[in-house]
Amino acid sequence: MGEKMAGEEFLNTTHESFNVTLHATLVVTTKLVLPTPAKPILPVQTGEQAQQEEQSSGMTIFFSLLVLAICIILVHLLIRYRLHFLPESVAVVSLGILMGAVIKIIEFKKLANWKEEEMFRPNMFFLLLLPPIIFESGYSLHKGNFFQNIGSIILFSVFGTAISAFVVGGGIYFLGQADVISKLNMTDSFAFGSLISAVDPVATIAIFNALHVDPVLNMLVFGESILNDAVSIVLTNTAEGLTRKNMSDVSGWQTFLQALGYFLKMFFGSAALGTLTGLISALVLKHIDLRRTPSLEFGMMIIFAYLPYGLAEGISLSGIMAILFSGIVMSHYTHHNLSPVTQILMQQTLRTVAFLCETCVFAFLGLSIFSFPHKFEISFVVWCIVLVLFGRAVNIFPLSYLLNFFRDHKITPKMMFIMWFSGLRGAIPYALSLHLDLEPMEKRQLIGTTTIIIVLFTILLLGGSTMPLIRLMDIEDAKARRRNRKDVNLSKTEKMGNTVESEHLSELTEEEYEAHYIRRQDLKGFLWLDAKYLNPFFTRRLTQEDLHHGRIQMKTLTNKWYEEVRQGPSGSEDDEQELL
Repeated sequence: MGEKMAGEEFLNTTHESFNVTLHATLVVTTKLVLPTPAKPILPVQTGEQAQQEEQSSGMTIFFSLLVLAICIILVHLLIRYRLHFLPESVAVVSLGILMGAVIKIIEFKKLANWKEEEMFRPNMFFLLLLPPIIFESGYSLHKGNFFQNIGSIILFSVFGTAISAFVVGGGIYFLGQADVISKLNMTDSFAFGSLISAVDPVATIAIFNALHVDPVLNMLVFGESILNDAVSIVLTNTAEGLTRKNMSDVSGWQTFLQALGYFLKMFFGSAALGTLTGLISALVLKHIDLRRTPSLEFGMMIIFAYLPYGLAEGISLSGIMAILFSGIVMSHYTHHNLSPVTQILMQQTLRTVAFLCETCVFAFLGLSIFSFPHKFEISFVVWCIVLVLFGRAVNIFPLSYLLNFFRDHKITPKMMFIMWFSGLRGAIPYALSLHLDLEPMEKRQLIGTTTIIIVLFTILLLGGSTMPLIRLMDIEDAKARRRNRKDVNLSKTEKMGNTVESEHLSELTEEEYEAHYIRRQDLKGFLWLDAKYLNPFFTRRLTQEDLHHGRIQMKTLTNKWYEEVRQGPSGSEDDEQELL
């Protein structure tokens, strides 16, 4: 009996001990593994508030389209009256300034109120306007010159941009500490140095193309500007990330390592995502033959064009970097899996959309002179311009001398000077300055105002004096030098409408591709690897039947269009004879 009672007491004790242990374990586990809080659902506007928001958005869309229409008329007049000496970007910015002044007078007279509509929204820029511009830049690259100079371009765009950002940011910080200009902390100074290092030499590239300067110089400036935009955005996001964190207990070396790690993750992660998306699109359109239905094929290309941007932004990477590399890869592989109709349609559509986006951005840049609340400080502006020019020099000249040890085609001192002089700033620095979360508001207004002045200074002054400088330094091609000045055409739009790039029309059969590329002995490194293995794997080589079908398709569409023109109200045999 005693043994039985002892056994029951032992069991009760063990059971209670187990319960206590289980309870403690559950408590600890509950404390350690907390449920993930659900994401807050954004409030949905309803009723009168929703109606007001729709009206406001509608007026904003109407105002933007009206500005675009006026700018298109301006570009048309430049082309019609052969004002080819004036770059379109300079003309559109000047028109934006004029429209801003007119709107300001109308508001002063209390005839209308356009303050909300004329404000430049950074979110609209980064979500709607910038992605098509960046994708078209990557998609329209002259890939031969780009890949031959890829090492130099990466050095200038990555390391050079970082050098410029550190020079400008460090200079602003130490000048502030010396009470020469307004004080900014280290992270804010680096953020401003990063955003102002984004170059946008649209006017310079137009001059290069018109004067037929050295193709290597053209590609170095153009290629650097494409990658530089994405690098500048990543550097600015890195500085913003450090600003949001509490870095008071972290040493300077740890801060640098954290910033470096964040930058490397954003750069290589976004580039890998964009490259992977581009390769997947090539494989999809290689094995799913949509060439007999160009509308579906074109729709699939548009989806893949914007897909990496949304995915990268959704997983906290750089959408701009992802869409840039996706455009380069899709141009190199996916494009050659398309039908000739879709190839031409894709090329012209991207050009048109990019033109509209660029025009809208430059117009609103001019409008911002009057729409943005400014804080002007002469010493801050002057020193920033000096630091920007000095940072560009520290970027270009030492790196060029370093690269000449490894390049067969040397970068001459004249080319170095033109590369330094062509470091124009565009809409990306301005949009990034509005996107910065700076406190107090006066600091944000100071940086925004200074950015606008630097952008307009480089576009109007440096961009406007590039052509005389090139002629003075005798860098233009010999044929272009013999031309009359009136024959020089700086209209990017007119050239885009009159040409279709031959390298974007793939009509090589299997035998022709092997003869043109694989059997060549001068291919080295990545070019050899690409021609031998990557290109055959990711692209579809045309058969004679495919080539015949593509030509029939193009001829059918051309004949159909011609018949519709002939049957129009103004069509006649006499008109046809005149055209012939």
